[in-house]
Amino acid sequence: MTSSAQAAPELRRARVGVALLFLTNGALFANILPRYPEIKDALGLDAATYGLAIAAFPAGAMVAGLAAAMFIRRFGSAKVAVAGTIITSLGILAAGFSPSVIFFALGLFIGGASDAITDVAQNAHALRVQRGFGRSIINSFHAIWSIGAVIGGSMAAVAIAVALPVSIHLIISAVIFGVVSLVALRMCLPGRDDRTEEDAIAGGEEVGGALQRITAKTVIVIVALVLISIAGALVEDAGMSWATLYLATSLDAPAALAATGYIALVGAQFIGRIVGDRLTDRFGQRAVAVTGGLIASVGMGLALAFPSIPGTILGFAAAGYGVATLIPAAMHVADELPGLRHGAGLTIVSWLLRLGFLFSPPIVGLVADNAGLRTGLLVVPIAGIVAVACAWALQGRVKRDLKSRLTHPNNV
Repeated sequence: MTSSAQAAPELRRARVGVALLFLTNGALFANILPRYPEIKDALGLDAATYGLAIAAFPAGAMVAGLAAAMFIRRFGSAKVAVAGTIITSLGILAAGFSPSVIFFALGLFIGGASDAITDVAQNAHALRVQRGFGRSIINSFHAIWSIGAVIGGSMAAVAIAVALPVSIHLIISAVIFGVVSLVALRMCLPGRDDRTEEDAIAGGEEVGGALQRITAKTVIVIVALVLISIAGALVEDAGMSWATLYLATSLDAPAALAATGYIALVGAQFIGRIVGDRLTDRFGQRAVAVTGGLIASVGMGLALAFPSIPGTILGFAAAGYGVATLIPAAMHVADELPGLRHGAGLTIVSWLLRLGFLFSPPIVGLVADNAGLRTGLLVVPIAGIVAVACAWALQGRVKRDLKSRLTHPNNV
């Protein structure tokens, strides 16, 4: 590590650059989410077809997720994150312009594929910056992602309120956040990462080799960590894919107000992530996950049992707050699993958690067509229960030197 006097200005600048990348990543997709009901109506889709169409985004992520390592090692994490951001914005823009469900799904597929690569690349660069600081700052970046999602959702709510066409709205979003990502690139650390958080991002062959070496006990832990991550993903997807539609169609909320369901979820998730590090240090990952799972399950369960517009918005907020730390905690434990090369466990869990985003929309859509969207949204309290049941795989309260752990990671 370079001396703090030499590294501090460059690292501070890079931290701002990474924060801008996370903010942009959160804002881009959030701009189209509240416009989904309009697109659904314009294309004449039933709930099941709509669910299948929006599942194209996580499907693209599943296909491309393991390719991130190749691009990052060749071009560097910062350049890959920015290129992925721009391609994601173009995919989302294409989805907004689509004249048919096929082109809508194709645009989302492209956006999802590039988003998965962006996600790995921006986290890799965040880890590089974190190593320079010598202390944990990764959760702050994820909190800023939530701020970006609130900004994007708010932009969409305003666009709906002033009757701005979807196409014009998404052009504005793509231009603004494309420019922001290019500014961020100039602030990030230069060059490829020769010392290698990026070498720790395992590719497909490395993941396959890791799976052949691990014990049955480790497999069970990985399954529990994946289920915890999927629980978090299911709740996030409920807010992304269905909150606006449920408020608008089932509860007759005005279009601009309906968009606040998703905003409430990601806003509360931001708060949960801001306080999550402190709570985890004090009580441990396991206790925080159990408490959060109960908050999500009870909060959204009550909102569905006694439906109202204010209650539903509060229910989505409770769900977002409750799951705020689930995915970061599961990734942290996965990255330290014994018997795996550093980064392999993280890659496995990161890749498989996208199954939640992939299968949730068509399943909820199918249930909604047959039993109503209110029934389909029971996936949220169920996800909270799953998180509680699998929390044993997370860490209890631990006390150890964080700086030493960051400086000397456990490479196996």
